[in-house]
Amino acid sequence: MRYGFILSGGDVWTIPEMAVEAETAGWDGVFIPDCISIDLPNYPPGPGYDPWIVLALMAARTERVLLGPMLAAISRRRPWKLARETVTLDQLSRGRLVLPVGLGAATDDAGFYKVGEEMTPRERAQLMDECLEILQGAWSGEAFSHEGEHYHVQPMRLLPSSVQQPRIPVWVVGAWPRQKSMQRVLRWDGIIPQKMDRSTNPMTPADIRAIKAYVETNRQLSTPFEIIWEGETPGDDPAHAAAIVQPWIDAGITWWMEAHWGNIGLDELRERIRQGPPKIV
Repeated sequence: MRYGFILSGGDVWTIPEMAVEAETAGWDGVFIPDCISIDLPNYPPGPGYDPWIVLALMAARTERVLLGPMLAAISRRRPWKLARETVTLDQLSRGRLVLPVGLGAATDDAGFYKVGEEMTPRERAQLMDECLEILQGAWSGEAFSHEGEHYHVQPMRLLPSSVQQPRIPVWVVGAWPRQKSMQRVLRWDGIIPQKMDRSTNPMTPADIRAIKAYVETNRQLSTPFEIIWEGETPGDDPAHAAAIVQPWIDAGITWWMEAHWGNIGLDELRERIRQGPPKIV
């Protein structure tokens, strides 16, 4: 069982500092948002930074924690450029990069729909799938090609390869129990589970058990597989924090992501980091 912290605030100087604080406090991973401009009700606008540059700063200042965006909307990026960015980060961090991916927000993500990016879920899913295939080939260090509906790559080889082999771990948002979405999950290394109707039918530990059983029954790959769940715990009440996390651990999650979105000041955020993860004794 591992514990990550999503840094939902801070500037380009304090975010790397908080990554160091998280490593010192015993967190296993530190993650940052990937966005251009968030436009959500009741969510105060704040500064946004390029995730790859900030992750590079975080990688240079830490030694142990895993690092990554939470999460990357890769349908909005050129796959070959993203391959270079992620391999560079994997090299810089000595194999500590994780790539969580999803379609990203649509109408709520002002930085994308206002500049004419593809917004339909179907097209974004196609772009994401093709991007992942290209990334896998590019990370290998071997010759690869790709002929898809959106991307066309003639035989080429990108060096260096990723430190992590057979690839940088990819965690995919999976819409449970939609078969097409779950079939995508089976091809990669972890799931960030969601429900399409989560506002009226939220995810439960029973759903996590069902997801775990589905993956164990249907996944053919031998690489490790992670189940990621996000929530919020009080750092000043370890017993209460453990009670929040325990049902999800019992159900089968392998990562708890501590996330405080829009309801916490920077000083409070840093204090929660220093208090450490909600570990079960």
